[in-house]
Amino acid sequence: MADLSPIDLQKALKGADYPASRDDLVSVAKSNGADDTLVEKLTQAGSKQFDGPNEVQKAVFGNE
Repeated sequence: MADLSPIDLQKALKGADYPASRDDLVSVAKSNGADDTLVEKLTQAGSKQFDGPNEVQKAVFGNE
């Protein structure tokens, strides 16, 4: 998958409970069969804790 979209991120994080740690979200994404590129972006996300999906999206896509 060359281009990631917010929809891909939402699908990857389906079932995640917030607040969530970055490691928890990476685990959820992997268990949901997320693309390796998306998992890598989550792994590199700036925050260690996220209060909700909007924060994750900002960290992954950089759109503040």
